[in-house]
Amino acid sequence: MVYFPFDQFVITPEAQAVLQDAAQYATGNHATKEVVVGHTDTSGSVAYNLRLSERRAKATADGLAALGVPASSMDVSWTGKADLAVATPDGVKEPLNRRATIGVKF
Repeated sequence: MVYFPFDQFVITPEAQAVLQDAAQYATGNHATKEVVVGHTDTSGSVAYNLRLSERRAKATADGLAALGVPASSMDVSWTGKADLAVATPDGVKEPLNRRATIGVKF
């Protein structure tokens, strides 16, 4: 799980450590597919959050690729403010919802 600051899609030092662990796990164990999904909290419009979750997913995938995970093995998608980790009403700034998930399949 990669977490992002509010309204951003930058890879923080903490997120970089998660990416390094995920890349090492995937490449070291010969994964067949990595599934990356970007998410946002409920603050902001549907359209804005869909674009922000796309940027988060792509930043995460780019980070994995830079660490040796083949881009061709990644399935990258985004959900905007749907599929929340923590259910909140619309307009709530919930840090646990501002994330990208990384799934590794063998």
